Amino acid sequence: MIKRIFRFIFKVLLGLFLFSILIVVVYKWVPVPFTPLMAIRYFENPEEKIEHDWVPIDDISRHLQLAVITSEDQNFVKHQGFDFEAIQKAMEDNRSGRKIRGASTISQQTAKNVFLWPGRTWFRKGMEAYFTFLIEMLWSKERILEVYLNSIEMGKGVYGAQAAAQHWFGKNAIDLSAYESAAIAAVLPNPREYRANPASSFIQRRKNWIVGQMQNYGRFSLE
Repeated sequence: MIKRIFRFIFKVLLGLFLFSILIVVVYKWVPVPFTPLMAIRYFENPEEKIEHDWVPIDDISRHLQLAVITSEDQNFVKHQGFDFEAIQKAMEDNRSGRKIRGASTISQQTAKNVFLWPGRTWFRKGMEAYFTFLIEMLWSKERILEVYLNSIEMGKGVYGAQAAAQHWFGKNAIDLSAYESAAIAAVLPNPREYRANPASSFIQRRKNWIVGQMQNYGRFSLE
């Protein structure tokens, strides 16, 4: 009886493991139609309209690509999914009582948004690390950024670059200027509360800072 139970548990875990690899492989090429967060938001408030329109990365302004890299993860093109220097810095800041800060990379945020649910439990964090490892192994940096820019929440009910560009500025993602891109990137820490347009004084200051970072960062390659 006990052997049967262990065999059953083993088969379930093996099935979940194989399925996780399969779905990551599928999403290496197939657009992500929806995310767990979209489903959660829908059940929380069915009346809230979900705006989401997948576009290839070539149809997303390079300004926006640069804006999210410089504001969210400046070592994105260098690390393998985890920025250990940023993690160390965040731990030091949090221990010293300074403002609590995170150290999630774009890869980690992509893994969380596409495959998981919001939460701060150790189990969810462990799953986030697992999926981050998988996408870094199986996807290119360009694909990670493409999925990230098409999946994350960029406003209340607004998901992805194309929907955000239409929602905030009435244009396509490819046509976003540097300042418009910086405005969208500025709201990412709390997209359900902040507005990219018209921008509050806080978002305006953050937008200006991001543009400065974009100018200092210069050109980047995902090759």
